[in-house]
Amino acid sequence: MTALTLSTAAAPGLRVDALVIGVAKGSGSKGAGLVVAPGAEAVDHAYDGKLAGVLETLGASGSEGEVTKLPAPSGFKAPLVVAVGLGALPEDEEAGFDGEALRKAAGIAARALAGSKKAAFALPLADAADLGAIAEGVLLGAYSFDAYKDTAGERKNGKAPLAEAALLGAKPRDKAHKAALERATAVSEELNRARDLINTPPNDLNPESFAAIATAAAKEHGIKVQVLDEKALAKGGYGGILGVGAGSAAGPRLVKLTYTHSRNAKHLALVGKGITYDSGGISLKPAGHNETMKCDMSGAAAVFAAVVASARLGLEVNVTGWLALAENMPSGSATRPGDVLRMFSGKTVEVLNTDAEGRLVLADALWAASQEKPDAIVDVATLTGAMVLALGNRTFGVMANDDAFRAAVVEAAEEVGEASWPMPLPEHLRKGMDSPTADIANMGERMGGGLVAGLFLREFVGEGITWAHLDIAGPAFNEGGPFGYTPKGGTGSAVRTLVRLAELTAAGDLG
Repeated sequence: MTALTLSTAAAPGLRVDALVIGVAKGSGSKGAGLVVAPGAEAVDHAYDGKLAGVLETLGASGSEGEVTKLPAPSGFKAPLVVAVGLGALPEDEEAGFDGEALRKAAGIAARALAGSKKAAFALPLADAADLGAIAEGVLLGAYSFDAYKDTAGERKNGKAPLAEAALLGAKPRDKAHKAALERATAVSEELNRARDLINTPPNDLNPESFAAIATAAAKEHGIKVQVLDEKALAKGGYGGILGVGAGSAAGPRLVKLTYTHSRNAKHLALVGKGITYDSGGISLKPAGHNETMKCDMSGAAAVFAAVVASARLGLEVNVTGWLALAENMPSGSATRPGDVLRMFSGKTVEVLNTDAEGRLVLADALWAASQEKPDAIVDVATLTGAMVLALGNRTFGVMANDDAFRAAVVEAAEEVGEASWPMPLPEHLRKGMDSPTADIANMGERMGGGLVAGLFLREFVGEGITWAHLDIAGPAFNEGGPFGYTPKGGTGSAVRTLVRLAELTAAGDLG
């Protein structure tokens, strides 16, 4: 990953490949033209206060996502200035730029500087929160997945990720600034690890190898780990996980990661869907819908990353992560539509569609998590195409059995810059899952399918336990071009929200 340093150095004397500054679209007293953002004063001064005009001549407007490169002014050691758009100038200029705007700008600039050895970021930095946002943006925006590429050839073409970034205006000896950098680094490194897992092809990432990766990371960071293999799952009665994994040569796993701060700390349980490849099973997916199904373990990757990040940060909270891992394949041993599975909770489920498998593995893991009576459970899953239809590719849905908790999760997501939307759990949709054969069916009404899935999961949450469900089917995997600090491929959606929930739980501000 890109190495970050905090610097108080003056911009003109820095020996870097590029100097990154921010520009914005003016409004109010600033007029409607381009405005040079705080942090770029030295560059503007070197242009005799005419930097905005020069950039406008080059076509810059200050719009979000816009990158304009120009030669550095005389007297600067850096040869290049990179002006990145921050969007509209804040109405309250004293309040500064929104953290997400800074995060996106830093990410866009870091990606634009692929092939550079070192860059200095002179973006608006008013406090530690701004520093954290810029640091995250750089680390996430510079991400590159090249494990399966001839990287030597890429580096000759100048495509290697930005190697080093100096954050100007920061205070290296300030405790708040150092803590912000530490947090941004831990969260971003683990989020990028989740992206690596999501991007890894399914012939190399299956339930067993995922469990091995999680085990190694857990031991490195003092996290207790327990892995249930096929025999242990069968002995324990985990019919949902076993049923989904029955058709694959790669057996399923249930991984429990336990980060313990103290016996008196609050306990947050996180549950992640980990279908390392989803063919749909006997209910085979149609052509054109299989190619990206390596990403169906994004929920488990997010939970894994959040637990490790919580441990690295030493949060005063107990966090348990449950990774429900299976590969959903068709074969002579696969679960069939019409089969009935007896779940870990004792309930029976009639499987009407084997492509509605995520809820089956989550159901077992939710019930397992419930046995420990945590203060709250949050599950994360690429669960339904219906949620993508409802909210698009960049927003995840949030459902819960408690309205206040649902609102708190949405607020936490907003704080860290992840787009989410509160969704209901309409009681009338529950009846559609009634089964003449079993306690419940794994399918209900087609319309509102994402909500139906949430209602199914609610059946497997222990009584009296606060619970939320994050359906990240849309934002988990980006099939389009990169934007902001989001790359093409695995995104690491929900990792930052889960870490924020752990922090809020530690502070006693959640639930």
